[in-house]
Amino acid sequence: MTEQAPPLEGAPLIKPSTTDHPLYESVVEACRTVFDPEIPVNIFDLGLVYTVEIAPESDVNIVMTLTAPGCPVAGEMPGWVADAVEAVPGVKSVQVAMTFDPPWGMEMMSDEARLELGFM
Repeated sequence: MTEQAPPLEGAPLIKPSTTDHPLYESVVEACRTVFDPEIPVNIFDLGLVYTVEIAPESDVNIVMTLTAPGCPVAGEMPGWVADAVEAVPGVKSVQVAMTFDPPWGMEMMSDEARLELGFM
């Protein structure tokens, strides 16, 4: 059994997105077309998309989570996201990884999502 190194103190749990890539906004808009079937808000504004990493060659890697590990669409949601982002002109490839670390919390929602759900 191999031991996992402890996380670096002060290291962020969520890797920063590649916000300066020209495709970033288009990829985010594609993510906003995917909705959690149990909550009438898109996955980006819900805070389910943790990282959008875009390589210089326009390969997109997305790290996302679900509102709960037992979500009934857990097996399907990454495919929905990949399909939406693959349709963005200029995107070469898409990989979607699921994580539950850190676990999703309501504080991760955008103000728009909070308003839509009546929390503001």
